[in-house]
Amino acid sequence: MKTFYKLATFVLTMTVLTASVFAQEPAPAVTVLANLTEGQGIITSSGGQSWDGLSELVLIPGAALMGAPSTTTVLSLGFTGGSEADIGNMVLYEVPRNGSTVIKVTKVELGGTQTPSIVLTSKTVCPVQPVSVTNPCIVKLDTIKSALSPLYDYYFAVYFTLDTNNEKISGVGQTASQGALSGWSLYGDQTRIGAKGALPTNEDSDQAPFFLAYITNE
Repeated sequence: MKTFYKLATFVLTMTVLTASVFAQEPAPAVTVLANLTEGQGIITSSGGQSWDGLSELVLIPGAALMGAPSTTTVLSLGFTGGSEADIGNMVLYEVPRNGSTVIKVTKVELGGTQTPSIVLTSKTVCPVQPVSVTNPCIVKLDTIKSALSPLYDYYFAVYFTLDTNNEKISGVGQTASQGALSGWSLYGDQTRIGAKGALPTNEDSDQAPFFLAYITNE
């Protein structure tokens, strides 16, 4: 009889433990902020150049992607001067490795629009005032709901509208301590190139970007 009760107790205990294990929900996965590629090095300033009516194009090489787990991509712009940056459009071009023919064009937005005005004198946008080389303002753009693939290269293009605000803005770039990114400026709106179109030639290769500062997974 004692053996029977011991067996019954053991079976009951195991049943309770098994039910408890199955009742527990798996812990949600925690996303850790990670750089997807090496961005800007030491922050300097791209001051001295008027940006009204200019575009910046930035090469993001697939070979430079670090392999951090990601299903999304976040681009961040950095500013070191000016009162307001007026953007006419932003896109991300996907091209073959070492190629220049556009395969895919992805919209890049801030606050749900491709044409935002970034008020650099606002403490909501740039908490530390005034914006300068020692107090750069880093602005995260809206999350792109896709990951970058090492099988392709990418070009980020941003066009600054032709107005007086953009005459005085400056970015965090053109530092001598370059990361994996390289950028250059071109006159006119370079964000309207469609699929199968050709990107303009980079005349200033191996130079750090002017405004694109970081590429992260969130």
